[in-house]
Amino acid sequence: MTKSSLIIATRESPLALWQASFVKMQLEKYHPHLVVSLLGITTTADKMLETPLLQIGGKGLFVKELEEALLDGRADIAVHSMKDVPMELPDGLSLPVMCEREDPRDSFVSLRFDTLEDLPPKALLGTSSLRRQSQLASLRPDIEMKYMRGNVNTRIAHLERSDFAAIILAAAGLKRLNLQHYIRSYLSLEQSLPAAGQGVLGIECRSEDRETQNLIANLNHIESQLCVTAERALCQRLGGGCHVPVAAFAEMVDNKIFLRGLVANPRGTLILRAEHTDTKENAVQLGKKVADDLIAQGALDILASLGKA
Repeated sequence: MTKSSLIIATRESPLALWQASFVKMQLEKYHPHLVVSLLGITTTADKMLETPLLQIGGKGLFVKELEEALLDGRADIAVHSMKDVPMELPDGLSLPVMCEREDPRDSFVSLRFDTLEDLPPKALLGTSSLRRQSQLASLRPDIEMKYMRGNVNTRIAHLERSDFAAIILAAAGLKRLNLQHYIRSYLSLEQSLPAAGQGVLGIECRSEDRETQNLIANLNHIESQLCVTAERALCQRLGGGCHVPVAAFAEMVDNKIFLRGLVANPRGTLILRAEHTDTKENAVQLGKKVADDLIAQGALDILASLGKA
């Protein structure tokens, strides 16, 4: 008997609700008989907005409680930003679907300045990401980086109160929330290589729930999935979380996967880079190869100094 209903576990931020609603709409398009509902969950990370993520366990806290809802049967699927998903999934859960990638770039958001280069010395730049901070500090060591958390709207409100000269946000989130008019410019991949999975929505479910997996299969975008698989393999080889100054971005070039990786120290005074290309069948091996290149350059020493190796 075919399932007639499906429950999506989601965080309750505006962006997370947009993402879950997008998946709901796609599922209803492919399966008109299906009644899809949302189960909103406020995660620990959402409650502790004044505390840096590194101090409370990293981005995995954004997904942990959603995964618990899957494991105890309160929900059938969970929708995540792939950049928030830990490299290791809990036993009994799988990530069979990754939706087509939105713009993967970081964006420069300001009410007064057009580009990173326009910021005056000592200007205050807001970001929650060590990955962004380290790369931008290497380009503009004369500006001040200040840690910020909160959802997209909260961060923009900080900007409008003049708490910051500019902030850096993922372009994908702003576009999904129809807030792209706040983007003054985009950071190139050379200026700020994205986080693994940035711009991609993942759908997690119980590993044994074949019926649900069949229902969500149409939403998978194979090229995005292969690219994120390579990016996550790189992070996994380096020791996990990718909430440290690690970047990984893959794209399809001439029907092959081109993967770039980066590891930096927080001040951006040492940045290691590596890149390789391989066939679509070798996504995991490609991720490991780029990671091994970074390791040969000393990446594990940088990560060990942060206590994350």
